Amino acid sequence: MKRRLLGAITGLALALGCASTAMAEGTLNVAVASNLNTLDPNIVRFGEEYVYNGLVFNGLVRFGADGKVEPDLATGWTASEDLKTWTFELRQGVKFHSGKEFEAADVVATVNHILDKSVGSTARTNLSMVGEIKAIDKYKVEFDLTQPYAGFADLFAEHQMRMVPADKVGKMGTEPDGTGPFKFESYTPGDRLTLVRNPDYFRSGLPHLDKVVLRIIPEMAAQVVALRSGDIDLAWNIPPEAVSLLKSETGIGIDSTPTGAWDGVIMNNQVKPFDDVKVRQAVNAALDKKALVDAVLFGQGTTTLTPIPASSPYFYKDMAVTAADPEKAKKLLAEAGYADGFDITMYLPIGRPTRERLGVVAAEMLKAANIRVQLQRVPWDQFNKEIEGKAALYADGFFSRSTVDTSVYPFYHSTGSWNAGLWHYKNAEVDRLLDEARMVKDQDERAKLYQEFQKAVETDVPSVIAYNQNHTNAVREGVKGFKSSPLLLLNLENVTVAP
Repeated sequence: MKRRLLGAITGLALALGCASTAMAEGTLNVAVASNLNTLDPNIVRFGEEYVYNGLVFNGLVRFGADGKVEPDLATGWTASEDLKTWTFELRQGVKFHSGKEFEAADVVATVNHILDKSVGSTARTNLSMVGEIKAIDKYKVEFDLTQPYAGFADLFAEHQMRMVPADKVGKMGTEPDGTGPFKFESYTPGDRLTLVRNPDYFRSGLPHLDKVVLRIIPEMAAQVVALRSGDIDLAWNIPPEAVSLLKSETGIGIDSTPTGAWDGVIMNNQVKPFDDVKVRQAVNAALDKKALVDAVLFGQGTTTLTPIPASSPYFYKDMAVTAADPEKAKKLLAEAGYADGFDITMYLPIGRPTRERLGVVAAEMLKAANIRVQLQRVPWDQFNKEIEGKAALYADGFFSRSTVDTSVYPFYHSTGSWNAGLWHYKNAEVDRLLDEARMVKDQDERAKLYQEFQKAVETDVPSVIAYNQNHTNAVREGVKGFKSSPLLLLNLENVTVAP
């Protein structure tokens, strides 16, 4: 097969500080809620870090506005007929912010860095099929895979798959050096991350902004005050409960888009009572997903079957998301030996409001099926270490992944990394469907396999994906050219700010 795509705050005081220069000299001030834990693009793990990544670094490919893969640092790619050898042609003349030219050796070094288990990159498992990578010449890289993989090129749009210079691999935490539209200038945790325009960006005439400042403002109330005053121009990823408030604000607009980000009611399939499929089916039957969207997300989301969102071409549109049926749930529980229901603790992560609300609303729904839930809130760091993948029942969630394969394979395949850290689910038929979907070339055939996958897990119910969330940003008038990203990124290449 040949495939080629061508392409030519620290507290309120901070928010209320001295007069803003946000609207002057092309500077955009953006509010984000959290510090960045790392500046190394290959080991980032959460949203604010993804935002930084997308502004400073590039991958070999990226997703365009239409959701399709398009060239980024690669200009095109080919695959062998057996889908096991992939060759990427690289864009020539691209420079890192340090002035070094981007070339094939940088791709080899970056990918090997990600594959190094000691580095701890979450992208490593996505590249587990890479057997060998080599630079054919200065602008050509070849990957030899241990198994066929039709969507291999798409992986290079993943958050952590950003290219870094070979001579600085492992040093990005203190010496960030990318090829992106903006260059790293400074970072003060608890205050701000400052980026400046890259005058040598390979996309001619872009970006338009001279500077981007990510202002760390944890409290939404403080972000609202800063938006009103003009101290910030854009609030990134505002919570659903703030949407209706900001919609009524003069001079502030709301921009929203559906995403594959999700929260779920997670059941550990290895422990009682959730080792019995009928119990998991009963939980699913007792939950009203449409009501969860309304109550938890204030309507800012969509119902779904799995992490694959309704906006995806792979979503099984002919399979309805059913309403709650408590009587069906009771019948299933009786068949599983729980005629009187059972008592269970559900753990909720403190500081994740949608998941906390999900637990409260889900517990009330489960009560109608005689599943009596006691809620226990746990600090986020403790939740990650002691609850996720270990407790019997809890609320959890994840951001969008860039491909359908990375959205479901690590979570549902019996060898998947996130499966092992969440619900411990095993189903040979699901494994077969996910493996085959990786290998087929035909888009329609792949879609059918993912439809069969959705049907299988909706029947087997590893856990309940409650909904997909919208990604929403609040933007002051005067900011032009901005659109919210389904991947929750912050694309500012075409953004301007009125003086």
